[in-house]
Amino acid sequence: MSSSVPSPAARLRALRPDWLNDPRVWRTEILGGLVVALALIPEAISFSIIAGVDPAIGLFASFTMAVTISIVGGRRAMISAATGAVALVIAPLNREHGLGYLVAAVILAGVFQIVLGALGVAKLMRFVPRSVMVGFVNALAILIFMAQVPEMHDVPWPVYPLIIGGLALMVFFPKITKVVPAPLVSIVVLTAITLAAGIAVPTVGDKGDLPSSLPVPGLPDVPFTLDTLTTIAPYALAMALVGLMESLMTAKLVDDITDTRSSKTRESIGQGIANIVTGFFGGMGGCAMIGQTMINVRVSGARTRLSTFLAGSFLMVLCIVFGPVVSDIPMAALVAVMVMVSFATFDWHSIAPKTLKRLPAGEIAVMVITVAVVVATHNLAIGVVVGTVTAMVVFARRVAHLADVTAVVDPEGTQVVYAVTGALFFASSNDLVHRFDYAGDPDKVVIDLTSAHIWDASSVAALDTITGKYAQRGKTVEIIGLNEHSARMHGALSGELKV
Repeated sequence: MSSSVPSPAARLRALRPDWLNDPRVWRTEILGGLVVALALIPEAISFSIIAGVDPAIGLFASFTMAVTISIVGGRRAMISAATGAVALVIAPLNREHGLGYLVAAVILAGVFQIVLGALGVAKLMRFVPRSVMVGFVNALAILIFMAQVPEMHDVPWPVYPLIIGGLALMVFFPKITKVVPAPLVSIVVLTAITLAAGIAVPTVGDKGDLPSSLPVPGLPDVPFTLDTLTTIAPYALAMALVGLMESLMTAKLVDDITDTRSSKTRESIGQGIANIVTGFFGGMGGCAMIGQTMINVRVSGARTRLSTFLAGSFLMVLCIVFGPVVSDIPMAALVAVMVMVSFATFDWHSIAPKTLKRLPAGEIAVMVITVAVVVATHNLAIGVVVGTVTAMVVFARRVAHLADVTAVVDPEGTQVVYAVTGALFFASSNDLVHRFDYAGDPDKVVIDLTSAHIWDASSVAALDTITGKYAQRGKTVEIIGLNEHSARMHGALSGELKV
């Protein structure tokens, strides 16, 4: 019998996930999930307040989103839970129509995300340039830090040394050992110090009451009518788009950090499924959480679905079983963790003087605009859209200048050959019409497009205009050198674009 045939045990090991085969991976994933769960509690409660719902609604959403996406999502180790962006979108609906309509909108948003994912909306990520991505990451780091500022304002003075101590632990503890995540050590040590010394500082319990039981599935308490659908549809669509934007950007960021690829289409559909499940359990919905994902991936070193699953599971265990203990965790400990995350997330290389000297002005402008819009609106999706549009305008202006026209007159003066080079599209072809000498040219004009490419209808219309101007003067124009794509577009549209 050939020894190259794997044994049944070997085949079974190959099918099992990484964390079952390697105890070290298992430990990393478990500890990473625990750290994320601890960081999720105050965040989920805060986002519940933004949405105008009971804290338990946000905590339930974080639980169901994390557990569901760990199974159906496309990006391993990414954390999805209740988020501020989603809370901002659905807060007006809850304020005007109540919780039932909010839950119904979450379910419909999930349906929209599944449809958009199936239609291939994830492929649009290829149009997000690097300068926008860098701006997105830097803006995210700024927002994470800004979110901690209220926790450091008008608080008892012991909060400040606790935060400094927590930061010091996270900087120096990894030099001793990386077996236990430094953020977890920081949280445990600071909690022990405040309890043992009886230091009165703001705690997690001050943010709101933790749930005492698991969520129960059910239908949203709304009339199932067309009026309800028209009421929730705009909010659901906005939530779906914002959620997908943040989730896909986060997935791309994790891809870069881990040097792995993930299915953005599966992630889009998975986000939809997770929101539908969350809605049926009465949660407020959500999407990928970039700050918690950075804790899980960059700080804790998690790489599998186990950490995501355990983050959601530990969240409920901590709330239901260890609620009193979790309530005593000082907010200073979690603030220190998030400040460290913001520092690690920021791309410091992107603002180094050496880097800025080498980057084109347009690239710097796109990065700065993306950061400014995100910080001003507190909405990552709006910043990405504005930054991408700005990048497209910058690119169009840059490429438009590459189109050129050179005239060569026949020695006998019977014809002139215009050699057109570069990409012809709406930005470059508008100026093309003014590059010809209609009155002074001989009766035969040749336009050579061998070194050019026609990209859109605007270019065909410009060529028609040029031909028409010569025809008005009784002169003939011959267009040569069209490549296959340009010839097909010119043949289909020429003469059909008159206003």
